[in-house]
Amino acid sequence: MEDHSNKKLVPGVGISFFTILLPVLLLLLGTVAPYMHLPKGVEKFFAFIGSPLVALLISSLFAYIFLGFRHGMDRNLIKKFTEECIIPVGSIVLIIGAGGGFKQILIDSGVAKVIASASQGMHLSPLVLAFIVAGLIRIVTGSATVALTTAAGIVAPIVAHMHGVNLELLVIATGAGSLMFSHVNDAGFWMVKEYLGLSINETFKTWTILETILSFVAFIGALIISLFV
Repeated sequence: MEDHSNKKLVPGVGISFFTILLPVLLLLLGTVAPYMHLPKGVEKFFAFIGSPLVALLISSLFAYIFLGFRHGMDRNLIKKFTEECIIPVGSIVLIIGAGGGFKQILIDSGVAKVIASASQGMHLSPLVLAFIVAGLIRIVTGSATVALTTAAGIVAPIVAHMHGVNLELLVIATGAGSLMFSHVNDAGFWMVKEYLGLSINETFKTWTILETILSFVAFIGALIISLFV
């Protein structure tokens, strides 16, 4: 005899996908609201429900009702599911926050400025210089954004008076350098580790190596293309 006891606990495909897409739809609504020429109060309301935290909160409450209560779950079961989700997410948030704090201490200490000033005396190709500077700052600070912007600020004045420098390839080389060797001072390193349940060694062997390979492949590709353009 077929067991129908758990059928009511299984939501439909449509409502499942809608619940997943709901925060995205709310975020889009909040983004486009200022361009829809709506009354000021309606525009502010859409901006409110389209803010990231509120959109996620509304989506969570929607899931509680339409994927939970409407399918026979009681509040104790929903509370149990919520606790099971919050515990691992909480540890991830704390670890990422600690990694980001460590990165910010390194940035505020002026390490990037020291590397920048030391690299200005190097007589290298702009592509190589941008890659090396961005890579060094990325390794030291753990921030791809800081590495990218700092390297761009160093290289831009150098290439401003040079002829024959392909700016598109220069951007690729700078971006490639800002990807390399993600490690313990990078919040992204800890996010990948915790989400995938990896050990630190496993994260080094997978994520760090992958990022470094991407970095060098993009840089080598830029160098090869620079020979023909």
